[in-house]
Amino acid sequence: MKTTPENSVVVRLIESSYLEIIPVAGIEDRLLDLQEGAYVAITCSPTKGVEPTLLLTEQLANRCLKLIPHIAARVVRDRGHLQEILQRLSAAGIRSVFIPGGDADQPLGSYTESLQLLRDMADLGHKLENIGVAAHPEGHPLVTDAGLLDLLLEKQAFATYMVTQMCFDPEALITWLRRVREAGCTLPAWIGLPGVADRSRLFKLSMRIGVGQSAKILLKQKGLLSRVMGLKPYQPDELLEGLAPCLGDPGLNIPGFHLYSFNDIQRTERWRREVLSRYTSST
Repeated sequence: MKTTPENSVVVRLIESSYLEIIPVAGIEDRLLDLQEGAYVAITCSPTKGVEPTLLLTEQLANRCLKLIPHIAARVVRDRGHLQEILQRLSAAGIRSVFIPGGDADQPLGSYTESLQLLRDMADLGHKLENIGVAAHPEGHPLVTDAGLLDLLLEKQAFATYMVTQMCFDPEALITWLRRVREAGCTLPAWIGLPGVADRSRLFKLSMRIGVGQSAKILLKQKGLLSRVMGLKPYQPDELLEGLAPCLGDPGLNIPGFHLYSFNDIQRTERWRREVLSRYTSST
């Protein structure tokens, strides 16, 4: 690989990346190979609610990991429930959280979207140092692009960073980021990067969450989804290479990557280390 200034930026951002996991039974054992001080985000299930997230956070609190639990607004019952959640996070020593709206079809209580929850968090008070919010380069099936931008601009009064939803098209992602910067959004943007995953599973998930347009890149060839069932697992190398020329642009303010592991922690972490080795050797 040719030595370029871009490579140094890629190394820095990959080193700063953090891994997203889903709280399921036994997941804690799969984290043993992570390096000390690694950042780990813990998702919040639209069906099982926030309790599995909180329990895993408390279980991992004594490990040498930097935990970022997700608290989805639509699975929080009310202000009393929110206050209880904040107290448990404080007791576990948590200093960073991610606040999405959540994918639950029906809200559990009074919160229908993350801005409402963020406002109540500020009103109740907390010891959190970093609060992340979701950003959608390819839009959202239930909200217009203009509405998403307005919400993002309002949320930045309560947040310290944003995380982009999966997007497989580097040009679309960078174009979107330049647009929101021009509109006045200054939140540091952690780029959501798919980890290593089976292509068929990744494609189906992408269609479900509304990023189907760029996910068509996964097919790599014309034809139906069945034609990719036997292909090798997806790795985000091409996506990373496409993003590389823009990652160091200070106007875009990209501090690192959010790696969606889909709980395939070993393969995603192995890929991350291979990328570090490859790009470090060429810097």
